[in-house]
Amino acid sequence: MRLFQWIGLISVLALPGLTLAEDNVAALMKQGDLHDEKFEPKEALGFYLEAEKIEPENVRLLLCIARQYRHWAADSETLAEKIKLSQTGKDYAKRAQALAPEDAETHLSVAISHAKMASVLDNKEKVEASREVRAAVDKSIELDPSKDFAWHILGGWHQRLAELGTVKRALAKMLYGEMPPASNEEAVKCFEKAIELNPKRSIHHIELGRTYAQMGKSEEAKKCIEKGLEMPNTGKDDQEVKQRGRETLAGLK
Repeated sequence: MRLFQWIGLISVLALPGLTLAEDNVAALMKQGDLHDEKFEPKEALGFYLEAEKIEPENVRLLLCIARQYRHWAADSETLAEKIKLSQTGKDYAKRAQALAPEDAETHLSVAISHAKMASVLDNKEKVEASREVRAAVDKSIELDPSKDFAWHILGGWHQRLAELGTVKRALAKMLYGEMPPASNEEAVKCFEKAIELNPKRSIHHIELGRTYAQMGKSEEAKKCIEKGLEMPNTGKDDQEVKQRGRETLAGLK
């Protein structure tokens, strides 16, 4: 932990009235949340991991830790570190899921963790991760259909599998077993639902546009992607998704 974090930690623990363990955890999480809002995962973890020592079964805390490891993995430059950090984040998400199986957010965290790991897995592992994503996000939506990001993850699941095409999907089925059906049409429905729930998230519009591009609907694709690109960044992934959107736009006729 960096010096300024130790100073912040000491000052938090020294606040008057913080005599109970739960008060200390709340104060530590508040400090971690401040760094989370600024997408500073290492600094946020300094506080969250201290809080975990006091309350290792605090579900919200475990979800916060899982998110920081995902963010840190995204910023990492080496494949080995990406894999290690992504796995750690997934482990924390699964701990939260086991502790609170009726909490939609825990299943969503597991789905996000598996989805984020896909880029660093081999083909067989990607297929298994895809199954895990679908199972977890379906459960999250079943428990709470009002979470826009759950619909976004499900839309991305359909989009990526539809992109494989009939031949590649048939090969994956032959090698690794049955996969649930996926289509661009279902992806569109999911991204539209995400937009309905939260129209201010640029990534919903951009991924809807990229799905239209995949379907050969250039005008619809341009409209959605351009709208998303004009919107402000609100999440950790916005810059990366916007870059994908620009690349898709450049390839449209």
